[in-house]
Amino acid sequence: MDCLFCKIVNKDIPCDLIYEDDKVIAFKDINPQAPVHFLVVPKEHIKSLDEVTLEQEELITHILMVIPKLAKEYDLSKGYRVVNNCGEQGGQTVDHIHFHVLGKREMLWPPG
Repeated sequence: MDCLFCKIVNKDIPCDLIYEDDKVIAFKDINPQAPVHFLVVPKEHIKSLDEVTLEQEELITHILMVIPKLAKEYDLSKGYRVVNNCGEQGGQTVDHIHFHVLGKREMLWPPG
């Protein structure tokens, strides 16, 4: 499989790792859009949010529990944004579900 995030998960490509457990990894974005910008990526390859199954409900819940834990570690107490890009028009550029966490600056709306 030629998936960038699978290669990062498998340690074939280095990253600035900030968290890892048996289900997910989190690492700093190589092109940060905020003073704090990291990705939370499941180790299991799932192409996009559109392909999540009921069997993966626990995994997605786990991701959503890891994000606030990391936000607290990065002192994002004033707020942060979680972004999941889904599909080409949604801005997804890597076909492996992942969640961007951005903080330490004012977020604009609309975001796009």
